[in-house]
Amino acid sequence: MPSSVMSTSTPGHSSPAAVSAIGLRKSYGDKTVLDGIDLRIPAGSVFALLGPNGAGKTTAVKILSTLITADAGQAQVAGHDLTADPQAVRAAIGVTGQFSAVDGLITGEENMLLMADLHHLPKREGRRVAAELLDRFDLTDAAKKPASTYSGGMKRRLDIAMTLVGSPRIIFLDEPTTGLDPRARHTMWQIIRELVTDGVTVFLTTQYLEEADELADRIAVLHDGRLAAEGSPDELKRLIPGGHVRLRFTDPTAHHHAATTLHDATRDDETLALHLPSDGSQRHLRAILDRLDTAGIEADELTVHTPDLDDVFFALTGPADLPHQSKETAR
Repeated sequence: MPSSVMSTSTPGHSSPAAVSAIGLRKSYGDKTVLDGIDLRIPAGSVFALLGPNGAGKTTAVKILSTLITADAGQAQVAGHDLTADPQAVRAAIGVTGQFSAVDGLITGEENMLLMADLHHLPKREGRRVAAELLDRFDLTDAAKKPASTYSGGMKRRLDIAMTLVGSPRIIFLDEPTTGLDPRARHTMWQIIRELVTDGVTVFLTTQYLEEADELADRIAVLHDGRLAAEGSPDELKRLIPGGHVRLRFTDPTAHHHAATTLHDATRDDETLALHLPSDGSQRHLRAILDRLDTAGIEADELTVHTPDLDDVFFALTGPADLPHQSKETAR
């Protein structure tokens, strides 16, 4: 684990911030959960907060959605101060927690109409909004059925549809795909992308690194109450060393020639392979290919390995937190 905090460039301040925070702190007894975190999330983007279990992800969501108060620090959500005007913050946001808010004893439609009533929508307007959202989330056919009969993916879609009744511009999704099968998870990803296309800002916490990589414009890694790193997925991957290009040969003579020519390569005589350090960028890969062409070397197989978010997560939080899966791309 690195001894110092890794960081990347912050986003341009020309974009308005949907969420901003400085020095947020929160403790429970003698356990510090958040130890002075700073955030700036541009409007209309997806921000993912990663971290091991107990890292403080849900606590951050609860503070920013006014469910609990911070011990110290300042924050603004949708342009409203969290402490001075919490009601205005609540009016601008939607929250989907780890555990579904769906009432299984009533139908999907009745869940939606209940939310419309809570938002004080006129009856006709509430029915219109409920019908539109049920259709948007492909729940019209199940609308008259008890929500207890819904699959996990359907309940999650209904949960988010209920969150959207108040037309929030900022949505907090706390591990929204936990427990869903791969098909339902991909459906949820598409829903999140569509929300952002509509201009909604999404604050996402997740245990799935692939999910953050797929969806997030920016990612922060929370560890021991602090942000260990923040940046775009590509920026975070470039923080971690270990990228390389693997060249494999079937002809021992060609392998020997390449090893003699490419002095910075690590040689593997048993597999007739060479490993060259690489940051995985197009520019660096082109430079390696140019060197091969100039020397008249033809590799039988070229494979690029770039550090993925698994590598970033392990480097920042330790290898015991999530199972490792290496990622190689054959070219």
